[in-house]
Amino acid sequence: MILPSKHLNFSASLLGLGSYILQRVNDKPLSIDEIWEQYNNDIKNGNYYVSHSFDNFILAIIFLYGINTIKEQSGMIYKCN
Repeated sequence: MILPSKHLNFSASLLGLGSYILQRVNDKPLSIDEIWEQYNNDIKNGNYYVSHSFDNFILAIIFLYGINTIKEQSGMIYKCN
């Protein structure tokens, strides 16, 4: 589930969801609620093809934090340089 495989495409993996999150915080810092809201809007508009649960969304945030690609400050998520 973390990595894509023969039977799991990239967008269905946590790594794929993590890349989506990184794209969202690339331009400006956002709160988790703002990122989640954008994600749900993209699902509704057909811009992202796989619907993940909020639990998987948080796991992707934790994964990105664990590999030092995002940081949190005052409730906002920033992309690390």
